[in-house]
Amino acid sequence: MPTLGVNIDHIATVREARKGKEPDPVIAAMMAEQGGADGIVVHLREDRRHIQDRDLHILRETIQSKLDLEMAATEEMVKIALAVRPEMVTLVPEKRLELTTEGGLNLPLLRNDLKKIIPRLTEAGICVSVFIEPSYVQIKEARALKANTIEIHTGHYANNSGKIQKNALKQIVNAARVATRLGLAVNAGHGLNYFNVRSIALIPNINELNIGHSIVARATLVGMERAVREMKSQIV
Repeated sequence: MPTLGVNIDHIATVREARKGKEPDPVIAAMMAEQGGADGIVVHLREDRRHIQDRDLHILRETIQSKLDLEMAATEEMVKIALAVRPEMVTLVPEKRLELTTEGGLNLPLLRNDLKKIIPRLTEAGICVSVFIEPSYVQIKEARALKANTIEIHTGHYANNSGKIQKNALKQIVNAARVATRLGLAVNAGHGLNYFNVRSIALIPNINELNIGHSIVARATLVGMERAVREMKSQIV
């Protein structure tokens, strides 16, 4: 069964709506761990719309599980990652006007920059994951760039139904198989919730699922610890 990384960005989104101190994403992370989270995921965005630098530093000192820092492939973020030393960095695309990440990285287009960034992170002992579409071209490029892990963007699967969803699921299954054969670890995430996660969790080659919005939404009704336990029960 895959492990569960809980993204707590939207706890910070609620806090930043009033620019106050509550709710505290650090406390949410601790409660997520009590509920069985195997890792905590945060996206430190360029515009700092939710997670702040202070949150990241405190999380590094307090959580007991793995810290996965989602970030854009920029010099600013590389310096932050090298200072904080999370167990994993997941490189993601980032646009200022987007509500959430809209798709995977185009690795061939970013090749020259990533050839410089990825070695700096791996040499510091940080596992590097790249967030990509379930495409052979992207997987092959991830291997060439010497990323440790890919995270498959599951949004197309999660946001559709019927035949489109079934075809999207097949693409994810095939991508996970190919990536594993090429020696890459495989994670998956984006848009997954309590109703659609099961089919993804059953894919043999997927090691970790990273889920945020649906867990945080559920936590507003039942609490973070219970929300995480309920999600864990769906992926066992």
